[in-house]
Amino acid sequence: MTGGARGSWDRGPRLGAAYYNEYLPDPSRLETDLQLMVDAGITCIRVGESVWSTWEPRDGEFDLEWLAPVLDGAAEHGIDVILGTPTYAVPPWLSRRHPELAVVRKDGSSVPWGARQEIDYTSEVFRGYAERVIRAVLGRYGRHPAVIGIQLDNEAGLHLIHNAHVVERFRRGVAEQYGDVETLNREWGLTYWSHRISAWDELWAPSGNTTPAYDLAWRRFQAELTADFIGWQAGIAREYIADDTVLTTCIAYQRPAMDDVAVGAHLDIASGNAYYLAQDSLDYAREGAGGQWYADDVPQLILSAERMRATKQAPFLVTETGAASIGGAWLTRPPYDGQLAQVAWLLAARGARLVSYWHWHTLHSGAEVHWGGILGHDLRPGRVYDEIAELGRQFAAASEWVADAEPDADIGIVYAHDSEWMMTFEPPLPGPGDAPDRGSYARIVGAFGRAAIDAGLQVGYVNERQLKDAVELVSRFPTLIVAGLFAASDRTLEILAEYARLGGRLIVGPRTGYADDQGRMRVSTAPAVLGPLAGVAYREFAAPPQPVPLERDGAVVGEGRGWIDALEPGEAEVLLGYRHPLYGRWAAVTRRAVGEGEITVVGTLPDRDSAARVIADVSGPPRSLALLGDRPRGVTVHSLIGPRGRVWVVHNWSPNLTEIELASSVASVVDEAVLEKGSVVGLAAWDVRVWREV
Repeated sequence: MTGGARGSWDRGPRLGAAYYNEYLPDPSRLETDLQLMVDAGITCIRVGESVWSTWEPRDGEFDLEWLAPVLDGAAEHGIDVILGTPTYAVPPWLSRRHPELAVVRKDGSSVPWGARQEIDYTSEVFRGYAERVIRAVLGRYGRHPAVIGIQLDNEAGLHLIHNAHVVERFRRGVAEQYGDVETLNREWGLTYWSHRISAWDELWAPSGNTTPAYDLAWRRFQAELTADFIGWQAGIAREYIADDTVLTTCIAYQRPAMDDVAVGAHLDIASGNAYYLAQDSLDYAREGAGGQWYADDVPQLILSAERMRATKQAPFLVTETGAASIGGAWLTRPPYDGQLAQVAWLLAARGARLVSYWHWHTLHSGAEVHWGGILGHDLRPGRVYDEIAELGRQFAAASEWVADAEPDADIGIVYAHDSEWMMTFEPPLPGPGDAPDRGSYARIVGAFGRAAIDAGLQVGYVNERQLKDAVELVSRFPTLIVAGLFAASDRTLEILAEYARLGGRLIVGPRTGYADDQGRMRVSTAPAVLGPLAGVAYREFAAPPQPVPLERDGAVVGEGRGWIDALEPGEAEVLLGYRHPLYGRWAAVTRRAVGEGEITVVGTLPDRDSAARVIADVSGPPRSLALLGDRPRGVTVHSLIGPRGRVWVVHNWSPNLTEIELASSVASVVDEAVLEKGSVVGLAAWDVRVWREV
């Protein structure tokens, strides 16, 4: 009996861990490890993705049998396995034999071997070696009874690849797209600075580029290379696996060459990293810096789960999340009691079918020896293991209620890679000192996402590429935020306009609709398409270095930060303005009824409390009011709806005891507790409760 239906992830949630028996000082402890996993409720392990030089120690010489005891032992213990292709960490013999395969950076230097992902994976030479090892590994284990999934590569898209043949391939693609150089000159505006070309070989290398339209095309091309690489591996893998074995890859969403929706099209189920700083970073009162590969506050953690679900608009796997600590020694912040359960239940509440820890045992050598696993360096179960074992018990007890359940969403947020890339190229927001903030897009979208969460709303992401039909959009999201959508096609903006006409409550944030989908600044008055409907326009904008006071009815009620679209209200109602000698003539927030719906335009990044008030006023009461009539600050409520009814997941992201009063009767799904309507429940520090409706 395995931990779940073979290859099926529509039931859960489940616990997992990356398991590297080959890294252990004493690999003979395999049986001990597997039994400890069973005792902790861990039903899935991830293996094999990082050790090409173990699979193929010398060119063409394969050693495939070392993994057999792990897979056989997993099958005997009822533990499922996700087997990784090892192509992201190349062996030294390959690097030495083909130094020309090293990734060339923008500045012309080569990425030296000694870490991982140093190789140009677009090269046909590299792919020849990669295909050989993939076929060897999957030919041996692709249909092993323990293997229910294949992970294709790992965290792809780390580098923008500037190798000469890649740049030439980009030129050919541009030529095919535009047909002739005069069309390109016109569409990209190459008259500026004498950039007009007369032949395709005059199209300069991206390393010296200063043209926004060129950069957008380059970033799209790089993301296509990543998706093509994963798709290429998927085609090989399907030859060696059973029909019910799933294909996935571990997505690091911050990678510069990653379009997760494009990659997701090649996968059966999306999976990715959900790293976070523990301890006081999980105090809801904290507002983190953002922009890192990990979340450093609670809203960022919630939004990272939403990104994973949005990749395929479906349940997902968390391939990696922290157990004892993450990163280097300077980031060592072992979780407070209760925080592991908090995070795991949050991920499950937003659609995770697997929560898998990186990793089972803390490494004794290599680059990540301070990245704490479930077991420490002494390989003995301790506090972290015990908490995860309790979590395994809870997951098992709750499975009949959470299985097949889908997360609720009160509000949607549009996310767009094109706008992210354009704001990386020319950031609108200032950073420290006079430096630009190249994480401006994530900062803008994150500010609106945090405001929605602060308003008690459950959030769902939708990628711009997934905006197909306004009717479907209204049915999913009664309220929709589109902030920072700088580069947008007319079609996208028209879908958003139709969404409002059909009854949707649309919130338009700064910079939306200013450029078109080719990266050119529009001739029309901003915001394009949506402005006339919203009864507002702007012709000026600013990046104020200091916050600007926001006012309503003559009283200061908050502040705007980072950016101002100088909104000129026509037929729109002004909700907030500025107290400032220049900006005071313009509106900060406006609203206008449109058809059956309405459009609210927010021209700045309001402070946290002001932003939450704006979002709450637009969206109306959250679904959580059915459970808690009054939600204390620091308490979040998420819900899932399945065949057996609705399940509520309630968190106290606080070091203090917090009391809540129930607006309806509930029963725990992890024990026998039943709580009547009106009950006052004490939530301990870092507490999480999982209840079902009764």
